[in-house]
Amino acid sequence: MNISTFDLFKVGIGPSSSHTVGPMIAASRFAGYLQEAGMLEQVCSVRSELYGSLGATGKGHGTDKAVLLGLEGHVPDQLDPDLVEPRLAEMRLSKQMLLNGTHKITLNEKDHLLFFRRESLPQHPNGMRFFAMDVNGNVLAEKEYYSVGGGFVVSQDGLRVNGTPSTPGDCVPHPFHSGDQLLRACADSGLTIAQLMLENEKYWRSAEEVRIKLLSIWDVMAATIKRGCATDGELPGPMRVKRRAHELSQQLRNRTEESFNDPLAMLDWVNLYAMAVNEENAAGGRIVTAPTNGAAGVIPAVLQYYNKFVPGANQDGVVTFLLTAAAIGLIYKENASISGAEVGCQGEVGVACSMAAGALAAVLGGSNEQIENAAEIGMEHNLGMTCDPVGGLVQIPCIERNAMGAVKAINAARIALRGNGKHYVSLDKVIKTMMQTGADMKTKYKETSRGGLAVNVIEC
Repeated sequence: MNISTFDLFKVGIGPSSSHTVGPMIAASRFAGYLQEAGMLEQVCSVRSELYGSLGATGKGHGTDKAVLLGLEGHVPDQLDPDLVEPRLAEMRLSKQMLLNGTHKITLNEKDHLLFFRRESLPQHPNGMRFFAMDVNGNVLAEKEYYSVGGGFVVSQDGLRVNGTPSTPGDCVPHPFHSGDQLLRACADSGLTIAQLMLENEKYWRSAEEVRIKLLSIWDVMAATIKRGCATDGELPGPMRVKRRAHELSQQLRNRTEESFNDPLAMLDWVNLYAMAVNEENAAGGRIVTAPTNGAAGVIPAVLQYYNKFVPGANQDGVVTFLLTAAAIGLIYKENASISGAEVGCQGEVGVACSMAAGALAAVLGGSNEQIENAAEIGMEHNLGMTCDPVGGLVQIPCIERNAMGAVKAINAARIALRGNGKHYVSLDKVIKTMMQTGADMKTKYKETSRGGLAVNVIEC
């Protein structure tokens, strides 16, 4: 188990962790490889080939933009979203780009950025190939990468090219590979899930560093909520979808007395938090993958619910929440998938709902068994959810779907906390079921925009 909390929670830009963040990282890594291999100055152009889901919905998800910026050496967590469009316009006008930020090469998108809508590479639906060519069109170097969900990128041989360095075996003090193993490890050590996860994180960094980084992650999430609530207008794309968080925020702030008579008013706020985040994501703003960009609103919305509506909420609770969510998320990552292109939206919003449900149960005082139960409930009632973005954009139904996932997570935690942690369906069984369901799901329902709402809703 070599996945860190900070591999699951990464700062990036929207609209997609698998289609934007991952390809940018892959392209940047290819440019860096050319520099390291001493070939950079010989390169005249780079051809990028995008396959499967990247080919089918890449333009709507901003994959073309991500690849161009990545080849210039940009990485998601350091890129200013406000500089994206001006730099792309400059590239396209001059028909040139700076490979790895230093070497000028030619750019002809028609020939150098190819989308293969109905072809897939063998290892994953989100596959891409990069070719560096000299002045005569000869291939100097070729690399194949896969964006496997949540911003994780692996090479053709399956090795990760970003995130926590791979080490053989179980390097952390309390390794676990399943929900059952996690519960046993907690029982053997006498630790809560969050405490055990912290002990494992200390393999890479000090406890204080972990706390600082987690609170920094929360700061980015909270800032995204605030920015989403403050921004009016329309989202990018031909559908001209109107942002709703700004108006909803104003409505809620103007009806304080009315809300006292509505026992469900809290749900309006949770909806607001989730939609604000995912509107920012759809607009290409700064986002935390949690565990993906398409599902980035669920965990911040539930964590903000904890901060605003749970008496005694504090920073210790924020740390506990994120560590618990990460422990649950890495079980999904290791045993199933968080890629909508591989298993549908059950692997994105479904997993985020499961993570948030378990995390909320933790900060509300739940036992380890109740936390595992909450996480199981969160996924059980998202099984089979398709990924069918209208127009290939992370807007419809994605924005509302995050709001629904957040509300489900809160209810899942409450159901689990009313029990004693004993239940018939384990987290491991529901994860196995999710993966089997994803395998059985038709390709057209897995982030290709060739099925479901994507073919039954007029784009513009």
